[in-house]
Amino acid sequence: HTARVLDGFGGFASLFSLDYNSRLFARNYKRPVLVASTDGVGSKLKIAQMMGKHDTVGIDLVAMSVNDCLCTGGEPMIFLDYLAMPKDDPELTRQIVKGISDGCLMADCALVGGETAILPDFYQPGDYDLAGFCVGVVEKSRIVSGRAIQPGDVVVGLASSGVHSNGYSLVRKVVFEHARLRVDQQVPDLGTTVGEALLEPTRIYVAAVRRVLEHYEVKRVVRGLAHITGGGLVDNIPRILPEGCRVILRRATWEPPPVFSWLQGLGEIPQDEMDRVFNGGIGFVMIVRDYFVDSILRQLAEARVAARAIGEVVAGECGVSWAE
Repeated sequence: HTARVLDGFGGFASLFSLDYNSRLFARNYKRPVLVASTDGVGSKLKIAQMMGKHDTVGIDLVAMSVNDCLCTGGEPMIFLDYLAMPKDDPELTRQIVKGISDGCLMADCALVGGETAILPDFYQPGDYDLAGFCVGVVEKSRIVSGRAIQPGDVVVGLASSGVHSNGYSLVRKVVFEHARLRVDQQVPDLGTTVGEALLEPTRIYVAAVRRVLEHYEVKRVVRGLAHITGGGLVDNIPRILPEGCRVILRRATWEPPPVFSWLQGLGEIPQDEMDRVFNGGIGFVMIVRDYFVDSILRQLAEARVAARAIGEVVAGECGVSWAE
């Protein structure tokens, strides 16, 4: 809980203070706008079940929603979860909720409630599913929509921690059906086991990106924000591009985590499919005015997030191209 959560636990709903004159808020919102997002973890849960390790998928759950909320310039405030399983399992629930709590601490977001659904007719023994819901707030004049993006702007890519929480249907097909590997097998190229590499939690970008947003004028400096999830860079960046703007990416400007080359080689996956399924080592994108790139990169480095300029905006048909 944060200080904005009102006293009391249980009942049918949670209470969260929106007293904008209170010192509890870092700033005084004049025209607050609520931001809402929801997501799940997908079939990455299958890896957790195979590993018998359930204390990190909650971080993934929080990350998927708070990073989406962040794309508006919003500050995540509250988080709720939905957990469905075939039978009541207090120890499994404890592990899962520990991860959710850890993720909320990383995002400075209050975990105010959740639902545990016991559905024996829906799930096989050992299965479970997760969904998460985030509500945030953004000052209306500081909403980041992408409409201010223009040719000459620079694409800053923030490094991912690995596969994050997308593409696991392909991952499982390649690793367990095609290559017939086990989760406990060591992978020399990765310096870890198969399961540990695939369970690496999704990075939460809230602290680093909000540091930049609080330091610079949005729209004039920070033009657009994108969370790179299913669809990769090629499908997620166009979601924020205005008409007449195209992004050129330079693959040589960053080094993806080795898990991607390992997966690609293991399954002989074509590069265009890799680009459309995985984040490729970039988990979040900021499109910023060129003059401020170096100072923004310094801010991100101070927040301990590796980032670099990976491309630029040019005039053209909305979309993403790769530079030769």
